[in-house]
Amino acid sequence: QVQLVESGGGLVQAGGSLRLSCAASGSIFSITVMAWYRQPPGKPRELVAAIRSGGSTNYSDSVKGRFTISRDTAKNAVSLQMNSLKPEDTAVYFCNADMWGGGDYGPRTYWGQGTQVTVSS
Repeated sequence: QVQLVESGGGLVQAGGSLRLSCAASGSIFSITVMAWYRQPPGKPRELVAAIRSGGSTNYSDSVKGRFTISRDTAKNAVSLQMNSLKPEDTAVYFCNADMWGGGDYGPRTYWGQGTQVTVSS
């Protein structure tokens, strides 16, 4: 069974740092894009950062210069280094991947279970 497993959330003071990690497990044929989304309380889910198989990245304007997404292709893993955290970064963070897993008829989107990040002022 293909799944995404996240780790690394928690509580941090404003100005601090956290690192989120996510690994895909199971039989995987290919991964095209891995990304992080977040859902603040009472708001819709939004894209934070994405990285493609070729290494290109994109970030939301709100995190540019503070967050860095990276990928370990050999381990089917993605990380999000979050620096200079602000209270408005408080959200549940979700790992996301477009991948072709064993048993799939083609590529599809997978989601992790989510990890809470809370930034206190």
